[in-house]
Amino acid sequence: MEPVTLTTERLVLRAPTEADIDAIDAACQDPEIPRWTTVPSPYTREHAEDFVRQVAEWWASGAETLWAIYVDDRLSGMIGLHQITEHHTGGHAEIGFWMTAAARGQGYLGEAARAVVDWGFGDLGLVRIEWRAVAGNIPSARAARGLGFRYEGMLRQALTSPRGRDDGWFAGLLVDDDRTPVDWPVL
Repeated sequence: MEPVTLTTERLVLRAPTEADIDAIDAACQDPEIPRWTTVPSPYTREHAEDFVRQVAEWWASGAETLWAIYVDDRLSGMIGLHQITEHHTGGHAEIGFWMTAAARGQGYLGEAARAVVDWGFGDLGLVRIEWRAVAGNIPSARAARGLGFRYEGMLRQALTSPRGRDDGWFAGLLVDDDRTPVDWPVL
């Protein structure tokens, strides 16, 4: 699959390129990103170079779709649909994201995620998008809840990262769900 660019009122989402390596490296120095994601720590320029190469491979194979989130031509985050699975009854994927410290709290993540979810359900024909996060990641949970995801539970030691294993919160969104936020027991 060829990379797709998505645009919203304030954002441009496009596949990261070699020109973004330094900005990705700089963003991933923020300890909050590896704390809650699978981003390695310490993060090196070589990690960013490998990531950009992998993103191109993932797009080409259709296994994953990743976008760098740009606000005024400034890298402000990363978002993607991971583990895309196709099925004759409709596919599913997992949404994942992180934002730079400067971009947090301004509604950019929700705006970007709505565009990605709409694209996944529309263009990819997904019927389910999953969200998961390390238990305790309140900002990520608030973002998912705001998108209409339904909390489905906590699985003990279900998530793995370079840190080891973590308990994980899980939620899902179906193509025909009303996206009005509902109560989550962890928020």
